[in-house]
Amino acid sequence: MKVVPSRSSKTPDAAPTHKSSSAMIEIDHVSQIFQTSTRKDHLALSDISLTIEDGAFVSILGPSGCGKSTLLYIVGGFVSPTSGSARMKGKTIAGPGPDRGPVFQEFALFPWKSVLGNVMYGPRQQGVRAADAEAQSRALIEMVGLKGYENFYPKELSGGMKQRVALARTLAYHPEVLLMDEPFGALDAHTRTRLQNDLLNIWERDRKTVLFVTHSVEEAVFLSDKVVMMSRSPGRIRQVIDIDLPRPRRRTELLLDPRYQKYVVDIERMFDDGDVGLGT
Repeated sequence: MKVVPSRSSKTPDAAPTHKSSSAMIEIDHVSQIFQTSTRKDHLALSDISLTIEDGAFVSILGPSGCGKSTLLYIVGGFVSPTSGSARMKGKTIAGPGPDRGPVFQEFALFPWKSVLGNVMYGPRQQGVRAADAEAQSRALIEMVGLKGYENFYPKELSGGMKQRVALARTLAYHPEVLLMDEPFGALDAHTRTRLQNDLLNIWERDRKTVLFVTHSVEEAVFLSDKVVMMSRSPGRIRQVIDIDLPRPRRRTELLLDPRYQKYVVDIERMFDDGDVGLGT
């Protein structure tokens, strides 16, 4: 099962790409068993195989408890699969690394560091000179729309602003892959919409590979080249849906596009048919 990024030529202003079509992430017959508090085995993932190409934006969609986050953590190297393997650029994933940048729902910012200090942390840890790290970090802060907030601390920021800082901090590592686990799930609808637009703008600019976990059908369709639909626990890949919509995507146009509406309705029906179940 191959997940390939869509590069529609239907829109004349679509950004060109020079990415190769080589596999970035390969998940090969991965299963994951956890032991419960009563020492019983719980099968979280069952025989997952998936190939994600360089530059693809792929969303994993499914009900609560289906193993979406577990699959993301395996790719991130935070969890080792019980069986099977996960590889990045042909090499087995044996642990976390700066080539994979996680962005989670919990912002996990350093409360004692300013916005600038949080974003600079990664480059400084990588040995980048202070002046260069500051210049790079200021550019990223401006890119995520927080210019002027460099000296603010996390307690002084809204939830949406904290998530922008978290995204800038991850991008400062220059990861090849972004691993995003419901990063906008705790935000209000307006802020969530703005951050979705910002994320797409950043993705259009850099074309990093993105693996994005969400419960939202609309979010998955709006953002993605592919949507990986998982069944209820134990998590299996039920279907991979190609999202053949033009890029760059503009929400006001897509909401009137019958193709977008059909994707949303068809995927919602998959939730409602009793096999997948609706997540909360």
